[in-house]
Amino acid sequence: MKKNDPKVLRAWTFYDWANSVYSLSITTAIFPIYYNSITSANGSDEVTFLGRTFTNTALYSYALSFSFLVIAFLSPLLSGIADYKGNKKFFMRLFCFLGSASCASLYFFKDLSSLDMGIISFILASIGWAGSIVFYNAFLPEIATADMQDKVSARGFALGYIGSSLLLIFNLAMILNPSWFGITNSGMASRISFLMTGAWWFGFALFTFKYLPEKTSTHNTSQQLLTKGFNELLKVLKQLQSLPMLKRFLISFFFYNMGVQTVMYVASLFGTKELHMRDDELIITVLIIQFVAIAGAYLFASLSSKAGNIKALLIGVTIWIGICWAAYFVTTSVQFFVLAFAVGMIMGGIQSLSRSTYSKMLPKTQDNASYFSFYDVCDKIGLVLGTVAYGYIEELTGSMRNSILVLMTFFVVGLFSLLSIRNLKLQST
Repeated sequence: MKKNDPKVLRAWTFYDWANSVYSLSITTAIFPIYYNSITSANGSDEVTFLGRTFTNTALYSYALSFSFLVIAFLSPLLSGIADYKGNKKFFMRLFCFLGSASCASLYFFKDLSSLDMGIISFILASIGWAGSIVFYNAFLPEIATADMQDKVSARGFALGYIGSSLLLIFNLAMILNPSWFGITNSGMASRISFLMTGAWWFGFALFTFKYLPEKTSTHNTSQQLLTKGFNELLKVLKQLQSLPMLKRFLISFFFYNMGVQTVMYVASLFGTKELHMRDDELIITVLIIQFVAIAGAYLFASLSSKAGNIKALLIGVTIWIGICWAAYFVTTSVQFFVLAFAVGMIMGGIQSLSRSTYSKMLPKTQDNASYFSFYDVCDKIGLVLGTVAYGYIEELTGSMRNSILVLMTFFVVGLFSLLSIRNLKLQST
């Protein structure tokens, strides 16, 4: 495949524009606030799901944990199949359509009587989003040379922040002033925003699917595809033993990304429950993070070109440790806004740089989807453990602040693991 084709690179980065509305509106901004409002409507923070009673915010964390656990087990198998069939785009499209349809179905989650349906739709939407990202990431080393991957990865994240922020602003205007749009109340406006998020994701993804190659590298095999998928997983496991730097990076990524992803998913709930912030204040927080993150993604791409990927990641993880420590003591909305600015500067940069650093470390291979499934397994298992730990500590101690301290330890472990490979210089080839 010809690499660095401008049309293909644009199509690839545009999927960030398409899917990031889900991660912003559903998992970060609108849905968490809406969910907390619905589940606290009776004056209690306890809810019943499938016959068991949970703390409402803990149930939210557990739902996320379950969805990403499913993907963590599915992605290695599907990635192996995709490598051998050369049909990454088929699976990427399949998960995208599942996620966007499930996201739109959240429209029917309107009160506690439909909580079970709402949680199930939320889980399926998360599975669809996470599953599509596995195959999306796997395209990067196949469409861009190593010297372009930092820049292309950062461009994708930047497009995602811009696109998702545009839709979020429109949806927030609709929620805060429903009468402007002929809507009766903010609850209905929130549900309509879920429909719009699903439609945006589905519609703009069609541009990506139009230009991404239908078939990539393939392997001839007469074996059953399911068996071949597991064989690919075992092969990568064995190869990691002879790739110590890649293995160390995955260990570090597992821990620090556990903290990054968990913070992203529970920040709004922390502001609501611990600081009793108003909905408009939480919205301001989310917008601060989004727009600052655009600059952060490019800042870290520039920093990596001067100091190297590993040193840039060390700086990022160190800042995250400081953010977690400060969050434990936050008591006012203004302090939370300052933290949001810091999170925004570091969030996009560390995600973009992690993806491109891993891509550069890969050995020369045609089995990129299988390698990226490992990356995704580290991502998703880490998120599972992070959200479960966060929810469990909150239920155990009655405070999210204690959960924040646990997240800080994940960053510390990731930092020390990165220090073991700090002398590695990634070359652009």
